[in-house]
Amino acid sequence: MVNQIVYNYAENVSALMSISITDTYCEFEREPLANPFGFKGGYLKEIWQTAVLLKSDDQLSGIGLGCQSVLWSDRRIFVSASESGGNSLMFAITDKALQLAKGRSFDTPIDLLNQLFPEVYAYAQGITGLPDLNMTFVMNALVAIDNAAWILYAKHHGIKNFDELIPEKYRPALSYRHDQVACVPIASYGMSIHDIKQLVNRQGYFVLKIKIGSPGGQQEMLENDKKRFEQIHQAIGETKSQYTKNGLIPYYLDINGRYESKELLKQFLDHAEKIGAMNQIFLLEEPFPEEYTAHVDDLGITIVADESAHTADNVKERIEMGYGAMALKPIVKTLSMTFEMAKIAYEYNTPCFCADLTVNPVLVDWNKNVAARLTTIPGINTGLLETNGHQNYKYWKEMLDYHPDPDASWVQSRNGVFNLDKSFYKKSGGIFEDLPHYRSILMPQ
Repeated sequence: MVNQIVYNYAENVSALMSISITDTYCEFEREPLANPFGFKGGYLKEIWQTAVLLKSDDQLSGIGLGCQSVLWSDRRIFVSASESGGNSLMFAITDKALQLAKGRSFDTPIDLLNQLFPEVYAYAQGITGLPDLNMTFVMNALVAIDNAAWILYAKHHGIKNFDELIPEKYRPALSYRHDQVACVPIASYGMSIHDIKQLVNRQGYFVLKIKIGSPGGQQEMLENDKKRFEQIHQAIGETKSQYTKNGLIPYYLDINGRYESKELLKQFLDHAEKIGAMNQIFLLEEPFPEEYTAHVDDLGITIVADESAHTADNVKERIEMGYGAMALKPIVKTLSMTFEMAKIAYEYNTPCFCADLTVNPVLVDWNKNVAARLTTIPGINTGLLETNGHQNYKYWKEMLDYHPDPDASWVQSRNGVFNLDKSFYKKSGGIFEDLPHYRSILMPQ
């Protein structure tokens, strides 16, 4: 059901001042990757950065950013069109949503998302030709609009702190305050064992997100995955960590739905047991295609839901199927939806963390604001935030200059962790500050 994707968004709407959108603007920049980035059986060469500006009738404005990932959000579109073609479809959805938003009023950004989603999803079904289009594809297209709406909402209500931005009923799920959050880089298909060792031994990272589910048929994929994981374990498996319960480096495996059965996954896990790596796999994300609804609580490890959890209802469904953790992605599923997902997971005592979409430095701190407020994942004693833009963007250093506080102590990790001091919480990672670079491309002089 897509008529309303976020529920009970405001108990006291009469106490809120409605915001009317008078003008909308959007633009994108193509950011090349340093090398083709492989996951989900495909490879990306660039990521489109979307920027949106909303103006209200009280002369306020809000800028929001997004990063498009066609391959992640609906692989069918990625493989059926050129990379630019797939990105163009997603950007067209963003543009259509802004057309629909102009002239509308909303009490909260969650209210605006609920208004827009049914019409935008129907439009997206039409232009993609997919009646069963993944809802996450549309959510990805709406992130920049949702972020802009939250900034506009904050200005309208005089909110200058992320804690105040969180609606009251979602605050229990986001009440933790980490002073350290693990920075989780990615080991994609093409990363050499040498470079993986460098991440751990030279750069100090102690959690790696390892992409398995390599290209090819099911049996070919399994054999390649077993071989690569064994090589990785031999290279870094004995590395010690002060941040983990067992004192060893933990593995966070991401399959992106490539395994078509539990039997196949069990063969991989049997191999992990054989090589002595099983006790270091602390998270295994999205092993199966979304439509494969087998229970997973008998696999002996924590299975994580990510792209299969499009909505809060999906979070409930996955928890009931035995999924033991949720990867939250405000930078792809919108902050509005993330609040509801975090609330449901909290009510079911299911831990959450924040995962990446190879986003820009500004969006890393949107993600970081959420990751910093979630309870710990069993097995490690810090917060957890996957972020890999610094590994993959060709011009990451230049993109850092677009961040409003590029030199702040909490912007970049040190020895595998983000150190979050009082200034991070006071400034909310800089997300409420102006973005001159993106404002200039939206409203050139």
